[in-house]
Amino acid sequence: MHIRILVLATFAICGLAGSASAVDPSDLVTLADGLENPTGVAIQPGTGDVFVAERPGIVRFTIRNNGDVKRTVEISKFPTDQYGKGPIYDIGPLGLAFASSEYLIVGDGSQQDVNELIRIYRVDGNPPSVPLSADSAVLSLGPLASTEELKAEGNYYGVAYSRKNRAIYATANGDDTKGWIVRSVQGADDIPQKLERFLATKEAVEVDAPVAITLNKDDDLVVGQMGEINIPSDSLLSIYDAKTGKLKANYETGLFDITGLAYGPDGTLYATDFAWMDTTQGALYTLTISGDECVAEKVIDLDKPTALAFGENGDLYVTVMGTVKEGDATPPGKLLRIAKDKLGD
Repeated sequence: MHIRILVLATFAICGLAGSASAVDPSDLVTLADGLENPTGVAIQPGTGDVFVAERPGIVRFTIRNNGDVKRTVEISKFPTDQYGKGPIYDIGPLGLAFASSEYLIVGDGSQQDVNELIRIYRVDGNPPSVPLSADSAVLSLGPLASTEELKAEGNYYGVAYSRKNRAIYATANGDDTKGWIVRSVQGADDIPQKLERFLATKEAVEVDAPVAITLNKDDDLVVGQMGEINIPSDSLLSIYDAKTGKLKANYETGLFDITGLAYGPDGTLYATDFAWMDTTQGALYTLTISGDECVAEKVIDLDKPTALAFGENGDLYVTVMGTVKEGDATPPGKLLRIAKDKLGD
């Protein structure tokens, strides 16, 4: 089977620039609600369909020309695990990334760390008549071996695919002492090879929990180090050479818990902050770096944001876990959209 997808830097400071939001709340469009703990979002190349990971599985949203949104279960029957401490959330699949229009990479969080996988599914240009099952991946990477020195990995929250380096990268939150980014490199036959521990982020930056991950224009790994959920404003933004793992730059952000990173069409870097210890401060931010300086500027307040991705037309899609309303049993998660022209206001 062929899958054709397929020196420590100076520690800089990133400050918060005011608290005024740049986007009006009326510009935040709810495309779908009733999602159960959504944690990942990716846009299918070509179709523009939006894929969202939630606790039960993967859902596809097709946005029609008239504005209607069709919701289809793409992949189902994931088991359930738990994440966090005070509160604890039920989770299933986590991070999503497309390697091509046909191949969807899914970082799993639905099993015990010792059994956790990164899976690749083949998806069509149209929604399926019957959902794929979680065990129908065309390729599964992992689980990673563990020893007394190397703890089991899992909770692959963020996923990124580099066409230049022909490699899959994912953040892992199993071994708190190391904070690994894992990697699978494609072989000469185009098939991703064995999953391996690639980069121990906690050893590099002395802060725990890599969560968000993306690639910049130079194909460097850009990582949101979430830090401890009971410590405020300790999230870092770190940049690594994707081939060697060398730390190139590291910034304090002033944010609580970075959960998502994505570059807009104009090169602006956006971040979601879950703000675990005070979720009333959850928000979308821009992060602007110039030399050794970095500024985090709030775009809009959000209710427990978890992931973000840009469509080919420049619109921004964000998933939020939301807050349960008293007396309402409906899951509070949502898929939101901010139009490109509203981001530029």
